[in-house]
Amino acid sequence: MSSPIHEFTVNVPRWSPYIAPVEMEKATPEQLDAMKVTPSNKKISEYVLTLAHDPESLAVRSPLFNAIMYGKEGLAPAERELGAIGSSIVNRCVYCAAVHGSRYNQLTKRTDVVEKIFTDETEAELDEYSQAVFDFAVALAKSPPAAREEHVQDLEGLGFATLDAVDLVLATAIFGWANRLMHILGEPVQS
Repeated sequence: MSSPIHEFTVNVPRWSPYIAPVEMEKATPEQLDAMKVTPSNKKISEYVLTLAHDPESLAVRSPLFNAIMYGKEGLAPAERELGAIGSSIVNRCVYCAAVHGSRYNQLTKRTDVVEKIFTDETEAELDEYSQAVFDFAVALAKSPPAAREEHVQDLEGLGFATLDAVDLVLATAIFGWANRLMHILGEPVQS
């Protein structure tokens, strides 16, 4: 039996659902249609197969997720990932933190930011740019009113345009939702 993982790491664990995922060979036409678009347009994961129990929600969830995390305009992909990491740290979502920490490292070709975050969590001390992005995401994930004007001013001072800030809000917020879904529907386990 696999044991749950509770520590943050960039080694992506296996996500184990609590309920049986939809079996592809038994999926309804609506479920199959909803699974045509997957997060990041990659393989159909156990998570997507679990979400496919509600094909109407999944059919809008995946395109929305892709638009937020992989949009062509606005915030750079690494900063979107940092927003996802901030939310995942606050929500203790080990699986999402691993996936997006690993992705952040790939995009930036550096590991120090994620290492500090995984060690010191919301108290991590980062370079000025990363700190502003991370602090805003953490505040927003803790409680939207905790994200203050000072957070926005810090981002603006670093050259963030309005679209960049909105993208960071969206990336952080969708992971507040995704983290909670993952916690309720399953858990990260050692492979």
